[in-house]
Amino acid sequence: MPFLPLLALAQTPAFSGGIGGLLAHAGWTARFVLVLLLIFSLVSWAIILYKAAALSRARSQSDVFLDVFRRSAKFSEVNAVCPQLKASPLVGVFQAGYLEVNQQVRGGQAPAGQKPTVRSLESLSRSLARAAGVEVTRLERRLSFLATTASVTPFVGLFGTVWGIMSAFGDIGRMGSASLTVVAPGISGALITTAMGLFAAIPAAVFFNAFTSKVKVLGAMVDDFALEFLNIVERNFT
Repeated sequence: MPFLPLLALAQTPAFSGGIGGLLAHAGWTARFVLVLLLIFSLVSWAIILYKAAALSRARSQSDVFLDVFRRSAKFSEVNAVCPQLKASPLVGVFQAGYLEVNQQVRGGQAPAGQKPTVRSLESLSRSLARAAGVEVTRLERRLSFLATTASVTPFVGLFGTVWGIMSAFGDIGRMGSASLTVVAPGISGALITTAMGLFAAIPAAVFFNAFTSKVKVLGAMVDDFALEFLNIVERNFT
């Protein structure tokens, strides 16, 4: 009957526009996608705030530690300030090297009147490299979630969009009309998932690249410090 499409159209709730209208006309699949993307976004921002503070603290404490290390005459003096500078990755490398040097010196039993010596610089170098790897891994922790968010959420949003457009075409078939009144709610509800996917992905991508750059700088500092520590030991304990 010709009046059925008009009757169905009249029974359809009016599309008010805005976020509320979009959500009201979104299907359960679109709502699930939106909730999933919101979770990704919230977790990403929590990681962003945490890593921003942690990396800033690591850099500032590393600068302080290097100043103390280069001004001190003994490793024991440097070791005394390590508990106050735990955020610095250089502290972990220093403590690993300091422990290895102490073990080698105590096991060497140098003759009276002679300076203590280390038995193996290669062993010390391996200890420093292992500690450096541990510290860099600690700096990179949780960054993988930002990379995952940046790469996955646009596709999750696109899935919601495709599903919403399919639903919109279904509405066209049921109502027998392709007017804007019929199409607009479904298409708008579909596109909001793409927008939400980009809202989650863009900050994650930007901060992932920024944090990766900072981690590389700190990693270079760790490697340089390990070489500096090894040179000092070679000059004074061999």
